[in-house]
Amino acid sequence: MIGLKDVVYCRLGTRDLAGAEWFAVNILGLEVAERRKGAIYFKSDARAHTLCYVEGGREQEATAFEIATSADLQKAGAVLENLGHAVHYGTPAECDARHVREFIRFDDPSGNHIEFVVRPETTAQRYHGSRDAGITGFSHVGLCSTDPARDELFWTDVCKARVSDRIGDAPLMRFGTIHHSVALFPFHQPGIQHVNHQVASTDDIQRSLAHLRRNQVTVTFGPGRHPTSSAQFLYFAGPDGMTFEYSTGVCEIHDEPLWRDRQFHFAPKGFCQWGSAPNIAAFKD
Repeated sequence: MIGLKDVVYCRLGTRDLAGAEWFAVNILGLEVAERRKGAIYFKSDARAHTLCYVEGGREQEATAFEIATSADLQKAGAVLENLGHAVHYGTPAECDARHVREFIRFDDPSGNHIEFVVRPETTAQRYHGSRDAGITGFSHVGLCSTDPARDELFWTDVCKARVSDRIGDAPLMRFGTIHHSVALFPFHQPGIQHVNHQVASTDDIQRSLAHLRRNQVTVTFGPGRHPTSSAQFLYFAGPDGMTFEYSTGVCEIHDEPLWRDRQFHFAPKGFCQWGSAPNIAAFKD
């Protein structure tokens, strides 16, 4: 069994690095942390970075999760190899490019590119957003799954995730107390389905809604409230077909022995208790 601490960052490939930077700064409200040849890093909290845009296509895409120690990473690599996953051990240059001490890279059963990392860098500098988006940090990621039941077993049996709730066959899973750090949504191909940032309040949701509309950014879902996590949310379209989400008020699960996962409809009422309907392919039956 592999114990994971939290989701750490997403790497996204783009054919238009300048356009992706403009969106991340002016629309999403992130702070440029660093520029390197072919890559731009963005902060949303005290970590060195939580999002990195890299020149290229989907082959550059990855979602990273923190693992506690080097010994744990080596054990995780052995477990994955025994299960038939091809595991790549990061070179020093690749570790430097990710601001981590060590990492391994592999594909989950659907083909999503996953990285397990040791000691991701945290800076002494606070996040300073380029606009008043109210972001408090990177929170969770949605992944596409070609077989949610199979992939749920991988994340729960192999990686010790716990299912908080399900929407149809889509599990929302946690590693700590936050309702979910990773969610799996049925889709015909792998990929990062959406990237979530938490914001401080409902006011931040509404301010961003007005900002998105002024800048003619497509709102794909919301504002609304998830009946699963209780979070208020807003989804919108980003570069290269990526979906981004702001949310606030996500519930925490502190009484682990008493929590029981719940089943919700894979329909608009299962995604939003306010009546909003998603215009997002992976959220449609």
